[in-house]
Amino acid sequence: MITGSCLCSAIKFTLLCEPKAVTACHCRMCQKHHGSAFAVFGSVPKAQILIDEGESLIASFNSSSDIYRQFCQKCGSSLFWLGSKEYSDWMSIAISSLDDDFAIDNVKHIHLESQACWLKG
Repeated sequence: MITGSCLCSAIKFTLLCEPKAVTACHCRMCQKHHGSAFAVFGSVPKAQILIDEGESLIASFNSSSDIYRQFCQKCGSSLFWLGSKEYSDWMSIAISSLDDDFAIDNVKHIHLESQACWLKG
């Protein structure tokens, strides 16, 4: 089990399995949502995540099509991403919100066409 939380710890959750398909997304939406050059997400089946505290504090923003980005209403921490028609039984977790370490074999970088100019070598 892996635990996670938002910055203010009002929202706490448990993953019953390790995240799969860890991806660093460089799209503009992820950059703006995270306030960073890219966002790193890992995916788990929805049934494998338990919201332990603060479920009522999870806010959703419909960022595109069927995609929802979820965050803490109190501190603004980015937490989850869901709504993919292709993977409707899965949700993605912001890896930076995890409180426990886990082994990541490979991180796939996507949407490099939007990569922040100051990251380019």
